[in-house]
Amino acid sequence: MRVEVKVPQLSESVAEATLLGWQKKPGDFVQRDENLIQIETDKVVLDLPAPAAGVITEILKADGATVTSGDLLATIDTEATATAGAAPVVSATVAAPAAALATQATAEVVLMPAARKIAAERGIDPASLTGTGRGGRVTKEDVLARAAATPPPVALPAVAVPLAAAVGGERPEQRVPMSRLRMRVAERLLQSQASAAILTTFNEVNMQAVMDLRARYKDKFEKDHGVRLGFMSFFVKAAVQALKRYPVVNASVDGNDVVYHGYFDIGIAVASPRGLVVPILRDVDQMSIADIEKQIAEYGKRAQAGKLTIEELSGGTFSISNGGVFGSMLSTPIINPPQSAILGVHATKDRPVAENGQVVVRPMNYLAMSYDHRIIDGREAVLSLVAIKDALEDPARLLLDL
Repeated sequence: MRVEVKVPQLSESVAEATLLGWQKKPGDFVQRDENLIQIETDKVVLDLPAPAAGVITEILKADGATVTSGDLLATIDTEATATAGAAPVVSATVAAPAAALATQATAEVVLMPAARKIAAERGIDPASLTGTGRGGRVTKEDVLARAAATPPPVALPAVAVPLAAAVGGERPEQRVPMSRLRMRVAERLLQSQASAAILTTFNEVNMQAVMDLRARYKDKFEKDHGVRLGFMSFFVKAAVQALKRYPVVNASVDGNDVVYHGYFDIGIAVASPRGLVVPILRDVDQMSIADIEKQIAEYGKRAQAGKLTIEELSGGTFSISNGGVFGSMLSTPIINPPQSAILGVHATKDRPVAENGQVVVRPMNYLAMSYDHRIIDGREAVLSLVAIKDALEDPARLLLDL
């Protein structure tokens, strides 16, 4: 029986996607639910499993192709058996995009997945390889042997799929297409700058009280809850308390209307191998410190693995960006539309400060809040940031809701 492999239904906000490397070739046998290919949208990377066990008889879309919901990608024959050394059957529609990719196996040269990956990393032309595997397939050992006999290339930044590389003399260049995520981030940042009146207000916070509290309870906290006690949960809780006091900071603009949200969905900016992603903590006002830490830890792991879902990256009423984990001392974060404000957290460093007429050293953190001046006045922006500062300098306020 012939089974069609199609692009799954994408989110309404996702118009198209890109194919990111077939794991199988025509003639290969696949098990049901075995991953065939990854599909990259502007938000997430989706794994596409085989809908049935059988032999792949045809691939209709090549690596790098642009697809939409319901597009036919390949066919599987559930009654056929894999034939050793079978020549790949690739649709003519694949030829054009496939020719543009240095890592795409041709009908004459068949690369195993590991071999294809190493060939791409080492910049080795697949057509120049001779396979010693079954049916003439090029194995990882074939590629490594060729790489050992070839002078090392000029060192260039690591990229996933280079489209073109021009190396001349001592002035190397490499042209690489933006990923869909990177293009989407660029689009949203430009949209934010063009559509909002962005201002940034700053303040500093003494983190000594939070650090003392964390040092006192972190071991018992981890033992009881199975997760480390970090600092981000305190920033999240302090932000929610400020948003409750100044609801306009939690609002958004919709045409000529201001939409006040009666809930608190906080986006946490997370760095991933694909770029910046902002998963959402929903109804944070109903979450405990432990719940927040667990959710952030889970999002961090899944962001690194590229497993965040579109739903987890959608929405949000306010965001927090922690450039301090990379050593940033001060920044002006850009609002994530349609939100109206974002909190920037930076590195905590020992600095001399004045207390009661004396100069003392305290662990200080500079906070930055960027806000949309169309609906948020300076008063609300400054006072909300002061509320965050006060809550962090006296964490008991977070428990007593003061």
